[in-house]
Amino acid sequence: MPNQQSNRHFPLVVLLIIIVGALTVGPVVMLLVGSFSEGIGAIGKFTTAKYAAAYTDPALPKTLWNTVVFTLGTACLSTVLGGLLAYLSIRTDIPFKGLFRILPVVPMMIPHVLFASAWITLLNPTNGMINVFLRNLFGLSKGPLNIYSLGGMIFLEGMLDLPVTYLVISPAMHSFDTMLEEASRVSGASSLYTLRKITLPILKPAFLATFTLAIVRSLAAFAVPRMVGMPGRIHVLTTHVYRIISVGWSPDYGRAAAIGLIVLAASIGLVYLYRSLLGDASQYVTVTGKGYRPMVIELGRARGPLFVLCILLFCFLVIIPLATLVYMSFLPYSMVPSARAFSMMNLKNWHTVLNNPIIIRALKNSAFLAIGGATVGILLSIFVSYVIVKVKGQGSGLLESLSFLSFSFPGMIIGVGFMWFLVKTPLYATIWGLLLAYVGTYLPYGVRPLRSAFMQIDSELEESARVFGASFLRALKDIVVPLLAPGVLSAWVLMACMFIRELSVSVVLSRPGTEVLTVEIMKLANDGLWGQVSALGIIMIGLSTALVVLANLLRIPVSHSEG
Repeated sequence: MPNQQSNRHFPLVVLLIIIVGALTVGPVVMLLVGSFSEGIGAIGKFTTAKYAAAYTDPALPKTLWNTVVFTLGTACLSTVLGGLLAYLSIRTDIPFKGLFRILPVVPMMIPHVLFASAWITLLNPTNGMINVFLRNLFGLSKGPLNIYSLGGMIFLEGMLDLPVTYLVISPAMHSFDTMLEEASRVSGASSLYTLRKITLPILKPAFLATFTLAIVRSLAAFAVPRMVGMPGRIHVLTTHVYRIISVGWSPDYGRAAAIGLIVLAASIGLVYLYRSLLGDASQYVTVTGKGYRPMVIELGRARGPLFVLCILLFCFLVIIPLATLVYMSFLPYSMVPSARAFSMMNLKNWHTVLNNPIIIRALKNSAFLAIGGATVGILLSIFVSYVIVKVKGQGSGLLESLSFLSFSFPGMIIGVGFMWFLVKTPLYATIWGLLLAYVGTYLPYGVRPLRSAFMQIDSELEESARVFGASFLRALKDIVVPLLAPGVLSAWVLMACMFIRELSVSVVLSRPGTEVLTVEIMKLANDGLWGQVSALGIIMIGLSTALVVLANLLRIPVSHSEG
């Protein structure tokens, strides 16, 4: 039966392998070709000069050091905070545990470029509101806090990655066997000793997997390094590549490709390590039976202070950035809240933004990419997921590998790959080229939830339709897809939100006429127009929030991306 099914779907499998392979492997191959080419218009004229120029650059050693410090610092901060929140919310009696359910949705509502913008207006060493307040309060000659530093970059990226580390570590925290903990407590050990000697060693593989994933995310990070690092002259690999292709009269895409291949190789290796560690962590998940609940630790006198700590983290992650953006959107320039500041509030920033033809075009382009791109991505994901789950064979295994390959691709680097991939086609420098790049880059986030949904549908339903003469597409449309509706809508909302907030691919491929919101926000920030950044950012957050609210009204569980 499996062989007959494989033969019946052979043309579909081959077609999908070609399409998905072109979207995932194609840009990587062209990145390699580009790194040996003389220029973007001279593909095929091979040279090793790009590698020589890239790896003899005197700025590279410092950039590599900054990258190591930034990625490790970010991974440590986000893993520690994510692990702490997971432990407190799952294993202890901390109050208001429902608050932690909000964290996974946060990154979908506040794009990284806006999160960085909000904190820049607060911690800019010259006129940041917190620095101005502290300077006036203590009579200081300059602001004591500087967001344009490696520490500032690590703080911002660590906070942005915190919800992801929380989501990765919490399942392991919830489901590992607690018999050793109970034995330790019965023997008279304190909760702290049990945590240090029993709980953390058991969870070590899960923490290592979370730490590795945080490194992958920070290695691919672009918004924070671009918004905070570049003004502070602190460059990491993603901004190093960005400088190569954006500074000067003649962007060197070949040299960018040569650097990008190393970043890509490191990211793929780390993702492989992450999956291996995650597999090792599963050996500790030994909970079976019904009605299982993990042992709840009583925090005692520490309950109040730890809850305050959680509230502070939530404020840093959500309340403060949102409040800052709303406040700044009504002011002509950055000002500490005061009677004078409130008297100067007006709608000028909103009028300027909404009457700017380039921004209106960017808004339309982002809406088109979110709606149209997510629709194309989900349609492709439905067929890919169907083949992976329902059609057994080597072809479906290859398709699964190809569809998840781009999970390990840093957006900035794969954007350069798509540049080489599209340059000789009519799609180059068009909105359709951006749509193609979006779908190829974020395909795993459509396939992943739909694959799980397909696993819950019995193949007999489809076979019954086929017995009564329904074609494959008719059975898929009338029987399978309606049953998948919640999962399809959930995946669509997830992809649409990601497309609205996408920056790293867009900053490489966007051209006049194909502007998108995130790139325009970055340009406004470069000019120091923080009021307009805030107004446009609120509109952008409103679009993402509307999609999430729509999903909740339809009772669709919205997943959080790990990429």
